[in-house]
Amino acid sequence: MSLSVDVIPNRTSPPAILLREAWRDGKRIRRRTIANLSKMPPFLIDAIRLSLAGGVTFPSLNAAVDIRRSLPYGHIAAVLGTLQSLGLIRVFGRKSERMRDLLVAAVIARVVDPTSQLSVAQTLSPETASTSLEAVLELGQVSDNEVLLMLDWLLKRKPWIERSLANRHLKGENTLLLYNVSSSNRDEKKNKRQITYGLLCSADGCPVALKVFAGNTGESTTVASQVDTVRKRFGIDRVAFVGDRGMLKTARIRKDMKSAELDWVSALKSGDIRKLIQEDPMGVLAPLTAEELVLNAVAEVISTDFPGERLMVCLNPRLRHERARKRTAFLHATEEVLETIAAAVRSGRLKGKECINRRVEHDINRRKVGKHFTIDVTDDAIVWYRRQDRITAEARLDGIYVIRTSLDTTALGSEAAVEAYKSIARIERAFHMMKATRLKVRPVDVYSENHIRAYMFVCMLAYYLEWHMRQRLAPLLFEDDDHKGARAQRNSPVEPTRVSKGTQTKAITKRTSEGPPVHDFTALLADLATLTLNEVTLTGSSDYAFPLLATPTELQNRAFDLLEIDPANYVAMSVAG
Repeated sequence: MSLSVDVIPNRTSPPAILLREAWRDGKRIRRRTIANLSKMPPFLIDAIRLSLAGGVTFPSLNAAVDIRRSLPYGHIAAVLGTLQSLGLIRVFGRKSERMRDLLVAAVIARVVDPTSQLSVAQTLSPETASTSLEAVLELGQVSDNEVLLMLDWLLKRKPWIERSLANRHLKGENTLLLYNVSSSNRDEKKNKRQITYGLLCSADGCPVALKVFAGNTGESTTVASQVDTVRKRFGIDRVAFVGDRGMLKTARIRKDMKSAELDWVSALKSGDIRKLIQEDPMGVLAPLTAEELVLNAVAEVISTDFPGERLMVCLNPRLRHERARKRTAFLHATEEVLETIAAAVRSGRLKGKECINRRVEHDINRRKVGKHFTIDVTDDAIVWYRRQDRITAEARLDGIYVIRTSLDTTALGSEAAVEAYKSIARIERAFHMMKATRLKVRPVDVYSENHIRAYMFVCMLAYYLEWHMRQRLAPLLFEDDDHKGARAQRNSPVEPTRVSKGTQTKAITKRTSEGPPVHDFTALLADLATLTLNEVTLTGSSDYAFPLLATPTELQNRAFDLLEIDPANYVAMSVAG
């Protein structure tokens, strides 16, 4: 005998749904209706049918399954997937070992949640994990001492890792290498010790090496050690340093760069430009002061003060107009201050030459234009006038900058040299990311010099990983994802823009060309984090759990497509090389 739910069609009315009993009588199958289910809700009918088939029914989903824990996962999968696709795990170490796996965890944690380095131990502990990083990497319990041991291990691996990154990104006969120096306090309070660090980047801004110096080390004095790094450790014969004019000074160039037979791209300081304009032996600087000069026009000049160097003189009309506007406004504001002092002298509230001079010295240079005034003070009067000769001389320098390089025209053209110097903005962006916005190197919660060096290197590796993620995710970010278009605009005769038209459209509409809203990198990681990894058990089988991944949204799927990774691949996996 068996029970079944049968649907009996009717010609002129809805079908009848009957609960019937069936049994065999000889060679015949006989049936008997037990109940008419036609007026019952469909879900109850389905539950009866499922029960008769041997299944189990529950009044709600919560009664069927139990979600033990739900952890943010999507951003972990995105960062880990990018790290693996770049082959960084084998760069960190060829052999699978715990220190290498802890470094992987530390770098990922620095990208997704830039907190203190020692908090990585808490993040990776199963009981206190706030993300799915521990579940994905399966490292088990991690102690603070293990994190410190990992930093010691990393410091020994640092030369190998930097050389591997240099082999990837520093190629070609004439390699351009961006270099700059920055500093940070070890704590948020300014009275704490300072850390100075120099960052080497490829021409496109990708970091390859970092060195930490003592807090009182000057910018220009760090160049010598970096020259040694490029020569001996990277084994690059022909490299050109690109550094700002405050770091690659004339004395440093002659002492370090020329002696090591390295090339450079930098710029002249204001005093050298002023001297160059005064001499102007070739007469080529005259048109550069004309307002009709086309933007990005470059004039090469030769000066006996800079033997063996090419000098490219450029004018930025926007900067020229802006500085002229500010100077005029500051001059007027300073004259108003002087008029206020003169009114106080006339009214008798301010008397005596010494008192008047003290007031003038206190107020005259608030806007840094006091050098453009000649002021005569007596016991009962004050008279001033503008030094028009100085104002005119300074105005000639407005918007003019001079690029200097040792590379010949075959190795680096004039416009390419200017673009190379402008690329310093990329390394400045790296410092901004590491210090202020994303990776937040402060506060430094390790204290020995070796641990500080290793900690800063972890921050650099995190930025290296983030830099590549930004390149791939550019269509979803407020980033320039049309580099060729932007470069064409920069090289056009009209006033250039820093980004392409497509990127400008994203900034205005706040949406991508495909429709989804545009994010910044932090917001996109937060969106990916809503893709959760859930630990699920079935009712009556609480000893057995299985991972269940949430369904990705359209935006999350698009991000994973751009990164070329499948988030399901990193569920319950171990870090295998």
